[in-house]
Amino acid sequence: MKFSDLIAVSSLPGLYTVVTERKGGLIVEALDTKKRRFAPARKHQFAPLESMAVYTEDGDAEGLRKVFERMQEQHEDNPAPAPNAPSADLFEYLEDVLPTYDKDRVHASDIKRLLKWYHFMLDQDLFAQLNDGEEE
Repeated sequence: MKFSDLIAVSSLPGLYTVVTERKGGLIVEALDTKKRRFAPARKHQFAPLESMAVYTEDGDAEGLRKVFERMQEQHEDNPAPAPNAPSADLFEYLEDVLPTYDKDRVHASDIKRLLKWYHFMLDQDLFAQLNDGEEE
């Protein structure tokens, strides 16, 4: 599996892969249950994780893949807090992982979403699968 295969679907929990496109939407497969479902484009938005980034102070952005890699590197010494942790803890954690993040444009809700995906990927052991998939 490749990082570019992962997508988030608005109003649906978890992460998905695209199975195929249909008129009016996508057929997606949940990574945790492996169930497939039709997600109509008129109701959902589809966002590849590869295209997402965290704003940084230099006006640029740090890709989600690199942020996840930094989180993985610090996993033993600095475990990620739960997404429902107090906002101060969320910002403190992001400061440790990505010291150059833009404090004006990154909100607590962004960090919560990032942590939800990170914990989901940890629970599903996706980081190991992604590393294996990239080597192929």
